[in-house]
Amino acid sequence: SPSWVGGHHATSEEEIEREMTAAGYRRVGRRGRARALAAAFAAMALALLVAGPACTALKRRAYAPADRDAWQQPARVVEALALAPGDRVADLGAGGGYFTFRLADAVGPGGRVLAVDVDDGMLSALARDAGERGVAQVEVVHAAPDDARLAPASVDLVFTSNTYHHLQDRVAYFERLAAALAPGGRVAIVEFRESPSWVGGHHATSEEEIEREMTAAGYRRVARHDFLERQSFLVFERDGER
Repeated sequence: SPSWVGGHHATSEEEIEREMTAAGYRRVGRRGRARALAAAFAAMALALLVAGPACTALKRRAYAPADRDAWQQPARVVEALALAPGDRVADLGAGGGYFTFRLADAVGPGGRVLAVDVDDGMLSALARDAGERGVAQVEVVHAAPDDARLAPASVDLVFTSNTYHHLQDRVAYFERLAAALAPGGRVAIVEFRESPSWVGGHHATSEEEIEREMTAAGYRRVARHDFLERQSFLVFERDGER
């Protein structure tokens, strides 16, 4: 990794060649270090722009690093949501489905999990996974950046993990999203407190900022879980309910 940036920003030559081979490319030359690095960056950029399935595979890998289960504690997170068989859940920012299928197990065949994302490639891969696994209660929803595109009163829970920071004008977003909640519906937000080291850019929101924005959007906090080392875990309801 270069010294002027934080986190991990390097990939071995062997790993680059292995992944590019898996994406359908072959190495045709190996030049000096600087030119080789430039060629590697250009090839990876091209893959991300035009490779389609290869791009999706790279993103799915990034969303689920090898050690994620250890710090994410997905079973404990789902248990804390206290879902019941037959519940309807929206997995907002479903990505590769890390939580989607765990939520589907919790609500059972009589429930429904809407995997909501703006990334068509990721949704296509997730839908394919659901079909191969025979998980009929999972459906994909192609969202817009400013609209989850959920029907009124269609879900009992909106769950979002590591996605809150991506949303623009969050107060307005969650004001609109309130219409999708059934009476007594909840919004659960799992969010990094600090940006993780393995991705570039800003990928975190403070707990105070989340609560301030959700309050402004017309919600009140009804639960706070503190067992996650890297993330906050807050649950909200529409203000005035109960």
